[in-house]
Amino acid sequence: MKLNKTIIALAISALVLSACSDTDEKDTSLLDGNLNANSGINDASTSGLNKGYGMNGSAMSGNGDYASTLGPEFNDPNNPLSKRTIYFMLDSSEVMPDFINVISAHSQYLIANPAQHITLEGNGDERGSREYNIALGEQRAKSVASLMKARGVSESQLNIVSYGEEKPAVLGNNEAAWEKNRRVEVAYQPR
Repeated sequence: MKLNKTIIALAISALVLSACSDTDEKDTSLLDGNLNANSGINDASTSGLNKGYGMNGSAMSGNGDYASTLGPEFNDPNNPLSKRTIYFMLDSSEVMPDFINVISAHSQYLIANPAQHITLEGNGDERGSREYNIALGEQRAKSVASLMKARGVSESQLNIVSYGEEKPAVLGNNEAAWEKNRRVEVAYQPR
């Protein structure tokens, strides 16, 4: 009897995990025009993320990112490979020009190392509904993935996940915190 309960519990756990892990089948009906580019809710003059702000996309990861074990270029602050965070404007999934060189550097690395895989982790700030932020985080990760694929990265090297507002980089209810939470993190995976 106890063995049957264990088997049933494991089967249910496997079903739940498999249902949660499929990001390709998500309902993207929330991804309307408001999530593409700036929707007019906010622009560079009100976000503080305009050129010269100083947010350069440096890795802020405390999650044991595997990239730090790949080579010295991933730890050299002068190398774009050391930057693994791409920031976004409020209510936008458009990649800002300041981060194109970071995406290009990671794309070149992935092309040169076809066995290497990454996860693009989309995030949002705490404003908006949970569902909206999950959709926006996914759209941000897809925007980065699209740029990488356009540069020649194989789709099989890319995995997309959205955490929405669930994994803030910075806690706080102010613009300074929200700016750092609107991001995609490039997380390298062990081969």
